[in-house]
Amino acid sequence: MKVTLIVALLCLGLTNSFAQSQEECTTKLSIFHEYVKAKNFDAAYEPWMAVRKACPKFNKAIIIDGNKILDHKIEKSAGAEKKAFIEDQMKLWDEELTNFPSRTTQGEVLVQKAQLMYDNKAVLGLSDLDVYNAFDKAYTTDKDNFKSPKGLYTYFSLMVDLYDAKEKSAQDLFNKYDDVVERVDAEVANYSEDLNKLIAKEEAGTALTSKELQYKKMYSSYLDAYDKIGGSINGKLGERANCENLIPLYEKDFEANKTNAVWLQRAAGKMSEKECTSDPLFFKLVNAYHDLKPSANSAYYLGILKDKENKSSEALKYYEQALSLETDSYKKAKLYSKIGDKLKKQHSYSKARSYYRESLSLNPSNGRPHLQIASMYAASANDCGDTNFNKRAVFWLAADEASKAGRVDPTLKSHASQSATSYRAKAPQKSDIFSEGNAGQTIKIGCWIGSSVTVPNL
Repeated sequence: MKVTLIVALLCLGLTNSFAQSQEECTTKLSIFHEYVKAKNFDAAYEPWMAVRKACPKFNKAIIIDGNKILDHKIEKSAGAEKKAFIEDQMKLWDEELTNFPSRTTQGEVLVQKAQLMYDNKAVLGLSDLDVYNAFDKAYTTDKDNFKSPKGLYTYFSLMVDLYDAKEKSAQDLFNKYDDVVERVDAEVANYSEDLNKLIAKEEAGTALTSKELQYKKMYSSYLDAYDKIGGSINGKLGERANCENLIPLYEKDFEANKTNAVWLQRAAGKMSEKECTSDPLFFKLVNAYHDLKPSANSAYYLGILKDKENKSSEALKYYEQALSLETDSYKKAKLYSKIGDKLKKQHSYSKARSYYRESLSLNPSNGRPHLQIASMYAASANDCGDTNFNKRAVFWLAADEASKAGRVDPTLKSHASQSATSYRAKAPQKSDIFSEGNAGQTIKIGCWIGSSVTVPNL
């Protein structure tokens, strides 16, 4: 009985102590949260630290408000104090992964740490190589969750700086470029797929819910960020990846890699992208790749070779083969668009439009095919109208197509708007419509366009 009584008293004491601790944490959490809302981060620091230590899993506000408090402390401090706050910020992210695992991933935490290191290299006494290795750890440890557009750019930017400093080789540089671009493409594909579902719902005439509108805004924001980062990555690479650098490198490594499908695909892809396709090496790469692993990419590159020989019909057969081999809808949409581009250059506008429309059916959130169709309409105005008024009316069709690009694709909103405005300026104006007396009438546009447009009412 004595033992039972002692155990009961101990349990009661522990329960009371726990309840008291919980109550104190609740009180102090309320205090620091109010201070954070008022942006009084210095006052919030002490009660926040008390809750963080006593009740680390108590509430996610420990992490959310803690990030804001430490951001402020890092910004307002210097020297050793600043370094200590930076290190504590990294510790807090580790605590988030441990105490609130549903809120983050290892990859996200590692990228956040690497970016913080990069932003504070001087304070932490780190070299470019130190920071690059931190990003590389994130990439190799949890690549699928390395999603930060800023982080991806910084990662590649450091590689370029290390290459320029002769600390990394050209092969390292081009390999990392391919790694980062593939990661960006994967995220663009994911967000495009999500956005496409919402666009399809809107196009079907169903209004989006408030939550869906928020998601649409978020998906569009990420796509816009990845589009800008993609341009910055190519800009950073610049002339380092020109034919003069690529050809000797790939020629030197060809024998060692002629049975390496990934190496062959990347080498052929880079030479195609940089328009080094006239060199005999491109022929060697493409044929070796196609013999080793026939794929959508290898068939597409063979089509390029046939185009170089001015054998357009044979090239188209290979392009069609590429489409039949591709199973990923996002990649297939890109292929349709690329083939459309080639046909457009050959002035095969009707065929090109068909390929662009197939691309749009697979990836409607990419507005670029709309802009390409609009430019073909504009280029055909003189050929597809039977009167001066009707020729200029083709520009209404071009403007409408350009406007679609801006509606579906956040990355093209400004460019699409400018294009549509430019086309409308070339279309008949109010005075022309008044003189013609055809307001509200439908005009049939002939030749390859085969469409109609309604004259605006005055």
